Amino acid sequence: QVQLVESGGGLVQPGGSLRLSCAASGVTFGSSVMSWYRQAPGKERELVATRTTSDGNANYADSVKGRFTISTDNAKNTLYLQMNSLKPEDTAVYYCNAFPLSELVNYWGQGTQVTVSS
Repeated sequence: QVQLVESGGGLVQPGGSLRLSCAASGVTFGSSVMSWYRQAPGKERELVATRTTSDGNANYADSVKGRFTISTDNAKNTLYLQMNSLKPEDTAVYYCNAFPLSELVNYWGQGTQVTVSS
């Protein structure tokens, strides 16, 4: 049974930082593509960042390049998203996504709210 549990969301002022975590269980973490998505009210879910756990290759949406960093701790089966220089437009529910390469199936966490406001 796959479980992805996000944590670390909250309210932060513009320019502030947050670190999101996603604890994964039931997936072959070491050979997966792990990603963060976000969905703002009234908007479609969008890809924020993605990382291949086997080789560490990472990609980012243009809107977050240079501000966000995706990382993994393969020993802890945990995905992270370090978010710096946060802007009000970063406000959204952030979702963890796992795509195990052995299954080719998408798994989702329940989401964590990030609100950037003064």
